Amino acid sequence: MTESKPNRQLHLTAFMRPVSLHTGAWRYPGSYPDANFNFKHISQFAQKLEAAKFDAFFMADHLAVLNMPVEALKRSHTVTSFEPFTLLSALSAVTEKIGLAATASTTYDAPYHVARRFASLDHLSGGRAAWNIVTTGNPESSKNFGFDEHMAHTDRYKRAREFYDVVTGLWDSFADDAFIRNVETGEYFDPEKLHVLDHSGDELKGWPVIVQAGQSEPGRQLAAETAEVVFCSPKDIDAAKALYADIKGRVEKAGRKREHLKILPAALIIVGESKQDAQEKRLKLDSLVHYDSAISSLSIALGVDVSHLDPDSLLPEDLPETNGSKTSREGVEKLAKLEGLTIRQLAQRYGGYAGLAFLGSPSEIADEMETWLKEGASDGFTCTFPFLPQGLEEVTDKLIPELQRRSLFRKDYAGSTLREHFGLPRPENKFFVGA
Repeated sequence: MTESKPNRQLHLTAFMRPVSLHTGAWRYPGSYPDANFNFKHISQFAQKLEAAKFDAFFMADHLAVLNMPVEALKRSHTVTSFEPFTLLSALSAVTEKIGLAATASTTYDAPYHVARRFASLDHLSGGRAAWNIVTTGNPESSKNFGFDEHMAHTDRYKRAREFYDVVTGLWDSFADDAFIRNVETGEYFDPEKLHVLDHSGDELKGWPVIVQAGQSEPGRQLAAETAEVVFCSPKDIDAAKALYADIKGRVEKAGRKREHLKILPAALIIVGESKQDAQEKRLKLDSLVHYDSAISSLSIALGVDVSHLDPDSLLPEDLPETNGSKTSREGVEKLAKLEGLTIRQLAQRYGGYAGLAFLGSPSEIADEMETWLKEGASDGFTCTFPFLPQGLEEVTDKLIPELQRRSLFRKDYAGSTLREHFGLPRPENKFFVGA
């Protein structure tokens, strides 16, 4: 079942931290090697995306360097990046309408800090902030916060659900009309319009958009109950349809409207003059991935080190259990069995980019995107770029006009806030009816 709204259009966000998910991106001829940590470049990317009318600039975050050997880590362009709120606050001053989304962990942060930072970004940007709720899958992150052990998967999601309640409760602490600022009487705000949350649990006017990125069973349920945008990574259209139907069904069971949650799978987009041209670009890009980095990326995806195994053997079925991302590991195992890939072949795939990819001419890619939208596989996409700036410019200058020609994507923003871009209502205040 898809939304009943006629003439549906795609929603497109841009995954911009790292600026490309492909490990070889920084080495591609003509690319900016320092793009992840150069504000001049990043601000130009954001402005280019805004000119193309993208819904949002999406910035992921890591609380530790990737858990891979130093020999591999030294080849990764993800090792340096800006702190999300510092960067997005700066970008809010050089953009006007594009949404600004950032990751904040519910495992290694405090609800008050998250609530305050996102409320501040939302006000600074004029209603363009979005919070990507993550539970932090990298076990190494725990050490940066003084913990010897990483919190168990089920416990992380239990904490995340309560964390969401506290953060959104804090956002509703003041009614929208609480600040009367009466110069004559000297009364700045009305105490009757202030609610003290006084939360006690097992763990602990703006209303930023809520983004969620987990695909596990508890992740899907958390999304259905709390999220307004889901960032996900299905491998193909069939998997996407199943995920879409499942999460949208859960949304309805949670008493919410299906159209109030947008599902935007991540997709690497490589635009060429033809499919063959785009494939040649990808082959060149993949060739720039060093094997040390490739095998470490595979180990991260599995949650267990496989660098000691024979590269030309098949992936063992009795790998040790892990407390990392279950969705990521299941994806590797499924791909290995489906295509009969050796560890070397898997490493090459994961060392570059192993997720969903659209390669071809603007018309060919538009055909695929249109099929996904019309067949109930997605509400749009979280676009990732193969290299910067060329890969981004090929999307904004060639693919976007083709989508607009087909009336599949907006030619201009209908409003100035991220909620208006996504067609999302502002949630009712929990404590002040009609506020």
